[in-house]
Amino acid sequence: MSADEPGGVVVTGPLARYEAPFRGDLVQAGYAPRSVRDLVRAMDRASRWLEARGLQAGGITPPVADDLEAGVPGTGPVLRFLRHVGVAGAGAGSEAGPVAALLAEFGAWLAGERGLSPVTVRGYRKHARVFLAGLAEPLDGALQRLDAGQVTSFMLGYCQGRNTESAKAMVTAIRALLRFLHVSGRTPVLLAGAVPAVAGWRLASLPRGLAAGQVGRLLDGCDRDTVTGRRDYAILTVLARLGLRGAEAAAVQLGDIDWRAGEVMIRGKGARLDRLPLPVPVGEALAAWLTGGRARCGSPAVFVTVRAPYRQLSPEAVRAIMGRACDRAGLARRGAHRLRHSLATEMLRGGASLPEVGQVLRHRSQLATSVYAKVDENALRVLARPWPGGAA
Repeated sequence: MSADEPGGVVVTGPLARYEAPFRGDLVQAGYAPRSVRDLVRAMDRASRWLEARGLQAGGITPPVADDLEAGVPGTGPVLRFLRHVGVAGAGAGSEAGPVAALLAEFGAWLAGERGLSPVTVRGYRKHARVFLAGLAEPLDGALQRLDAGQVTSFMLGYCQGRNTESAKAMVTAIRALLRFLHVSGRTPVLLAGAVPAVAGWRLASLPRGLAAGQVGRLLDGCDRDTVTGRRDYAILTVLARLGLRGAEAAAVQLGDIDWRAGEVMIRGKGARLDRLPLPVPVGEALAAWLTGGRARCGSPAVFVTVRAPYRQLSPEAVRAIMGRACDRAGLARRGAHRLRHSLATEMLRGGASLPEVGQVLRHRSQLATSVYAKVDENALRVLARPWPGGAA
């Protein structure tokens, strides 16, 4: 809804840059147009409140947030969104000043211009903070003088002794930061190309899944006589049977399930929408949670907290549920992605082809699925050469 439409609202002041990503989050979450309008209006009231006190978004510390919520009714969802993108909620002893303001603007750019999820935005901001902390003061002057040698030197020092995943995460975040700094006019030259690539070989490792018996132990460990147990069982079943990523499971909405058609819509990476069949065990687990556990609340999410205030579970909460299930099953803690790998491995062992696995996992390219060729025992067996002399 634009400002030209009847009832349209435009946010002004220090929160204006967050209006578009906030609207997008609300629409994606399934809020009705009237609710979106009311919440954007609440953001505008919060923005005017901050402006009247000479505060920017990066200055919303916990005490300020408490005063804001008390003085401007209905701003709770606004503050939760700002915390999700890493803007609000800094403690009294946390960073302040130019770095905080820059990180807040960087987060808004990632969410609004790049369309990244709140979880990804927080990760990029965390890595960007490490880079910015090493620059001289004043920050504006240091950014104007920033050159390729400084960027490369930082990356080489950071990556020393770190694993490949950690190094690659920093590379991606710093490249994004340097693009933002150039686009916003803070660095005269685009320096993203100065960030060296991390040596890593695709398909160098095996996808690590869980055995079928271990997956069964994870599920059996949920006490389905309790509300929490029914919810956790439903989440783990969705992960294990549909091969969803943790963030995708957290994002499933009530309206995404078509019970008559036996399908569920999945909100994947890059705002991609896919429909998957709803297997009977998944449907039964979801129905048990929705009818015998989930509280009636305003959230459109399938998976919400079991105590008020009832809110949609975050991807981090899904990972925590997986971790606790591993503890109960006597297994080392594993991420939710292990169940995705387990499904792919079991499909191959059951005779499915790599393209079929890629279709279920919703990979965008066959290259992403090709890693599972190394665990496809049926396909690899015919490639094995006989041992010389016929010995086993």
